[in-house]
Amino acid sequence: MSFDIDVSRTVGGRRIALTVRTDRPLVALVGPSGVGKTSILDMVAGIIRPDRGHIAVDGQTLFDSDAKIDMPAAGRHAGYVFQDRRLFPHMRVQANLLYGRRTGISVDMDDVLDFLGIGHLLHRWPRNLSGGEAQRVAIGRALLSGPRFLLLDEPLSSLDRHRKSDILDAIDQIRMRAPIPILYVTHDIGEAERLSAMIVTMAGDD
Repeated sequence: MSFDIDVSRTVGGRRIALTVRTDRPLVALVGPSGVGKTSILDMVAGIIRPDRGHIAVDGQTLFDSDAKIDMPAAGRHAGYVFQDRRLFPHMRVQANLLYGRRTGISVDMDDVLDFLGIGHLLHRWPRNLSGGEAQRVAIGRALLSGPRFLLLDEPLSSLDRHRKSDILDAIDQIRMRAPIPILYVTHDIGEAERLSAMIVTMAGDD
């Protein structure tokens, strides 16, 4: 498991850049709001295109401006958990979990339901979930898509202390049961330390 990222992009006159090369399975991007952490995730996911540089995850090149490689987002198979969760409000939890699931995926749904503690939520509507429940469902949906790597954007935002602990425990379970590279965004260095992540600090103005 590895990350090899060296990218930059100018947005509204502000340069967003990151350079990191590591075999550590979990990398945390830490810094204040507005510094470009989410933009980096979007570059890795293929949602936005860097101006220059390269991105390789687990030895696979996803983007290289010199080699003119730019793998489409769908082909990167990123499991992306957005800060606002983005569950489909017109689908019950079970349908949300199965959305985007690729054929031939070996990830066991019962195992994911068990370690995330969401099996009892399958017939609920997203509007009836607590913040912590919704976040666990969002993580479950990402895992069940059979991702090559996981992108977590402020997964503990707006959760109370107890629910934050639950989500951190769930991420620990992911690392044990479905070991894949994880890129984790937070403004709280304590979260990154709790996860024993490689910490990369992004500095800048809000």
